[in-house]
Amino acid sequence: IAEPLPDGLALSIPPDWHQGRTAYGGFSSALALIAAMRVGGGLPPLRSAQISMIAPLSGPVEARARVLRRGRNATWVSAEIAGEGGIGLAASFVFMAPIESTLQIDDRTSPADLIGADDARPFANPQAPAFLQHHFDVRFALPRFAEKRPEMCWWARTRERERLDPMVELLLTADALPPGVMPLLKPGVPVSTMQWQVNLLTPTPATDDWWLLRSAGDYAQDGCSSQTMAIWNTAGEPMLTGMQSIALFG
Repeated sequence: IAEPLPDGLALSIPPDWHQGRTAYGGFSSALALIAAMRVGGGLPPLRSAQISMIAPLSGPVEARARVLRRGRNATWVSAEIAGEGGIGLAASFVFMAPIESTLQIDDRTSPADLIGADDARPFANPQAPAFLQHHFDVRFALPRFAEKRPEMCWWARTRERERLDPMVELLLTADALPPGVMPLLKPGVPVSTMQWQVNLLTPTPATDDWWLLRSAGDYAQDGCSSQTMAIWNTAGEPMLTGMQSIALFG
């Protein structure tokens, strides 16, 4: 249960939202977004976010936000989440109302060999992180490859979606995939997200139950991997695109 603060909210992160020794990144990011929306008041839709995952977050935390600027079309809000060890997450959000424009480009098509959510094989792993076991349903969205690739693609849905703002739900779900390079790593190699950039491709995200998530590693060297990310709805419409910098400890 969250306690309201003048500039955000305070709560204790439940263990079932953990990913190892820290809160699942999507949970922390969604919490920062909720704080930003509470402080911003009557904001237009979220269109972009930059999220720095600085240190582990667990137990009692405070999420605080402040409005940086209100323009004619866009509002910038910063947010931080701090626990007993100090700041664990810092985020910058941009909220912007739709603007009339003649330019339309869509180069974000979903994978060609996609398996539909109804036919996809469920993901079941007793060693999966706590947040995945308790809060998400997941299915494999692509056929098994003959060779290992730095790519992950799942259908995913949160079990609490009826109570969530669509923007919060999308950010909560967007980090559910393991890093794209995970199939190429040895079992048990620790990984950690350092920086996350996301752009919302629609002011009104919506889907019929499932979201399609894809992450693809395009570079890895000296313990650092860069990956691109994307989300579509069940109709194949692009909802979100992103990029992550990930530390690889092995």
